[in-house]
Amino acid sequence: MGKIANIEYFRVPPRWLFVKITDEAGNVGWGEATLEGHTQAIEGCLDAWIKHYTGLEADEIEQIWQLSWRTSFYRGGPVFMSALAGLDIALWDLKARKLGVPIYQLLGGKVRDKIKVYSWIGGDRPGDVREQAYARKEQGFTAVKMNATEDVGWLDSPKVLNDSIERLKAVKSLGMDAGVDFHGRLHKPMAKQLAKALEPYQPLFIEEPLLSEHIEGIKALSQLTHNPIALGERLYSRWDVKPFLEAGCVDILQPDISHVGGISELKRIAAMAEAYDVAIAPHCPLGPIAFAANIQVDATIANFAIQEMSLGIHYNVGGDLLSYMKNPEIWKVTDGYVDLMKAPGLGFEIDEEKVRELSKGAEAWKNFSFTGPGGEIREW
Repeated sequence: MGKIANIEYFRVPPRWLFVKITDEAGNVGWGEATLEGHTQAIEGCLDAWIKHYTGLEADEIEQIWQLSWRTSFYRGGPVFMSALAGLDIALWDLKARKLGVPIYQLLGGKVRDKIKVYSWIGGDRPGDVREQAYARKEQGFTAVKMNATEDVGWLDSPKVLNDSIERLKAVKSLGMDAGVDFHGRLHKPMAKQLAKALEPYQPLFIEEPLLSEHIEGIKALSQLTHNPIALGERLYSRWDVKPFLEAGCVDILQPDISHVGGISELKRIAAMAEAYDVAIAPHCPLGPIAFAANIQVDATIANFAIQEMSLGIHYNVGGDLLSYMKNPEIWKVTDGYVDLMKAPGLGFEIDEEKVRELSKGAEAWKNFSFTGPGGEIREW
């Protein structure tokens, strides 16, 4: 046992928030509490929890998780759950490092030796996808994901969807699989059309075909298309996930480990999803700590499908997935897979000196926004 002696957080480029926990014996663990576009809110939540949690037993991960959830009264949501994720991941890392084992050994052990991954192409206003997909293929990827469209009006001309089809065809012509992310940008009149139009070209999945607050619309859409429907990055707990599983309208669940309260909750969500024959493909356009934490859980769950990897994603300006690692070679992609790490804790070594250096004066990342031709705000 060892009490929490210190909790620190570091805002680092391009848009990440790392958390470091140290116990009284000097054992250390790292977590990631990134919530894109809301860094200051997470920092405020962490400030409050640091005051309350210093002195608690670092080994009692579940007790700290429940303390964060049940004593908040106003619980859940992206801010609380992302702040909690930073603490939870760091506590798992600390405990596993102290015991000299990978985190997956504390979660029941591994069921696979390598992890299937995909990366992004195309950007927020997608273009040049064939060239970018070819570059990913050269890096070792066999699957990619791209945005389906630019911003689209509530009811727009059907011709705005034509480029989506051509982009999917271009990537498929390289022999690669491609997930198509609607990104919640399309509303029902357009999403219905695009889902049907993409069917002949067999996307790996269509992601967030509608915003998650429209569960009735997603359920109706799921009955109109045979494309696998993926969603979940804007669901923040097992209670948020539950109605989607019960409605039978999701095929691939994409919880984000940095938004659902960390390793503890992702493992529980995966177990729930397995009972509904739903695959898990964790959302992770984030940093190396979040990616490593996902891999630790992915290694242990039977219904894992594929893992998002932010290497080279268009948001990574000023830093990339491997920038803060001392041993980046461990994530070499071969035939669409990365090998499961065997080192203790999260399985990689963070460059703390670089973290501290680049956190000085780091600006909080701000979400992009789209405006339509009439001056109206559109979904990003």
